[in-house]
Amino acid sequence: MTQDNVAPTPFHDLDRYVELPRVGGLSLSPDGTRLVTTVQTLDAKRTGWTTAVWEVDPTGTAPARRLTRSRKGESSAVFAASGDVLFTSARPDPEAEKDDEEPKAALWLLPAGGGEARVVATAPGGLGGVLAARAADVVSVSAPVLPRAAGLTEDEELRKQRTDRKISAILHSGYPVRHWDHDLGPDEDRRFVAHLAADDARLELRQVTGAGRQLFEHGADLSSDGGTLVTTWAVADPGAAQRSTLAVVDTASGERRALVDDPDADAFAPAVSPDGQWVAFVSESVTTPEDAPVIRLGLVRLDGSGEPEVLADDWDRWPTSATWLPDGSGLVVTADEDGRGPLFLLTFGAGGPGAGEPVTVERVTADDAALSDVRVAPDGSALYALRTSYAAPSEPVRVDLAAFVASGAAGERAPVAAAALRGPVPAPALPGTLTEVETTAADGSRVRAWLALPDGAAADAPAPLLLWIHGGPLGSWNAWSWRWNPWLMVARGYAVLLPDPALSTGYGQRFVQRGWGTWGDATFTDLMAITDAVEALPEVDATRTAAMGGSFGGYMANWVAGHTDRFRAIVTHASLWALDQFGPTTDHGYYWKREMTPEMAEAYSPHRFVADIRTPMLVVHGDKDYRVPIGEGLRLWQELLTESGLPAADDGSTVHRFLYFPDEGHWVLAPQHAKVWYQAVLAYLAEHVLDAEQELPDYL
Repeated sequence: MTQDNVAPTPFHDLDRYVELPRVGGLSLSPDGTRLVTTVQTLDAKRTGWTTAVWEVDPTGTAPARRLTRSRKGESSAVFAASGDVLFTSARPDPEAEKDDEEPKAALWLLPAGGGEARVVATAPGGLGGVLAARAADVVSVSAPVLPRAAGLTEDEELRKQRTDRKISAILHSGYPVRHWDHDLGPDEDRRFVAHLAADDARLELRQVTGAGRQLFEHGADLSSDGGTLVTTWAVADPGAAQRSTLAVVDTASGERRALVDDPDADAFAPAVSPDGQWVAFVSESVTTPEDAPVIRLGLVRLDGSGEPEVLADDWDRWPTSATWLPDGSGLVVTADEDGRGPLFLLTFGAGGPGAGEPVTVERVTADDAALSDVRVAPDGSALYALRTSYAAPSEPVRVDLAAFVASGAAGERAPVAAAALRGPVPAPALPGTLTEVETTAADGSRVRAWLALPDGAAADAPAPLLLWIHGGPLGSWNAWSWRWNPWLMVARGYAVLLPDPALSTGYGQRFVQRGWGTWGDATFTDLMAITDAVEALPEVDATRTAAMGGSFGGYMANWVAGHTDRFRAIVTHASLWALDQFGPTTDHGYYWKREMTPEMAEAYSPHRFVADIRTPMLVVHGDKDYRVPIGEGLRLWQELLTESGLPAADDGSTVHRFLYFPDEGHWVLAPQHAKVWYQAVLAYLAEHVLDAEQELPDYL
């Protein structure tokens, strides 16, 4: 602490850290004059989060201003064609005939001209997934509905029966039955549409998708005129598998037809062109034990004529989203690249979409950051997005697309830096510096990483090292994380290494393929190679190191524990331990079965090497984790104490620890539990890496 008893940065104090506001989501008004985002803050009890809608000036001139304020918070903010702001909130409706003890999220409208927000639509199970047409007064929302209900009125009656009888049972007739951290059913999302009224009347929600196959994490888009909804739609495949297709729904009649149904790929992230003629989407091939996924951009006519085509098939990056330019001449695409997530411009040939001419793909942004939530100015001159990196959390930015395009011919332009707008939340001061490191693996592959170094780290005061292994495994350390935040460790003197080993995205197809189906090989040797390189730096103390990971990163932490004794301690969170057990019990077993053959599960299961574990381990698991079920953590804990090379003593004492969260899932989300997580991890590392005791709270 400083002399006035205030920590130098929020990362030196866990209470101050969890108080930091968090920005998420971005929407641009149809006329391009207004931006809105949401800011999440601690609630009054400090045991949950509440979210408010804020307005950001697209020109960067005026400061951000708060638009909403309520105890329940607001989310899913979008602009209607009129310029009104639509959002969902479970806050009390002042015009309701009676108070609801547990109100569900309703659709609210905040008038563009000012005034109080009002409820415009409700549903018994709540509303979400708000979409608004850009050039018509049409809005679409999703609502969970019980399967036997024909509509919202019947849904309300059935819900009352379940509540009155205290029934929580769910009768399933298909797979999956769970997803990440929640049970599926008894209700399922359906899509509704309505026309926004000029008066204060409530919207008449019309159901346009019935019971059946809308995905639990569906993506959808409305045409500019509001006449057509394009949504992901699940179809059954052999082996209790599911595949994502695209369906088109006429919002007037509710008639639905298939648009993209490829037996060899999932289709998602649909984006309808401004003229309503085309749909861009992302396609991910169905994997095999030998072949990693291939992710490409697709293009298809909205009317269903012609076959879908692949865009930029020779571009060796995986697109994650596509946003149309207003004139339909191209797409702004997001994709991981080299530890970053830039924006790319895909430009069609002179004949436009579908002409069969080659397309060009150029990197637009030069930032050492990842950009998301892309919005395009109506005249195509500017892009708006959220920018994040390990140097700063999300903030709204503007990209001068007109200047980029005018800088030269296609393929010859230099990327430009995004300009920060006057966002609602200033970036917090950091307790160190972020640098980039790389090395060469045994097979000649380049392996790079971010390295967060504490202030003061030097040859005469080297910092202990924490190797952090990312999850996925298809992912990259390229964006700020509130759950795995290295700066909390840096504030306590650690150097934190964030590497992208084999299976990481943003380095091309080969880099993923070299780790596919052989998890413990190239990924492990890449991690050890980059650790070797960083330990050779004068500002790093190679004698004091630890390794950490969550999910697949936890799997790798377990694998590391059984294959090297180089680390003083290992923290394994929500980790895979016995692959033969994990495969059938995870929430989407069919996905893992495509890669995880019995032979692979046998060869690369960490539990087979438990006898070789001689490193103290902190095991962390949540009981509501359905992606990596609690059985993995329970079995790991029991076998660590009984079969490892560092078992419990005869009196039951052990150097290992098990941090268990009965009501958390794959992630530890509650603010008070996130604080406990960091307290336990920091204390465990202090004991084994720093040879120093750190007191835990009494309530643990």
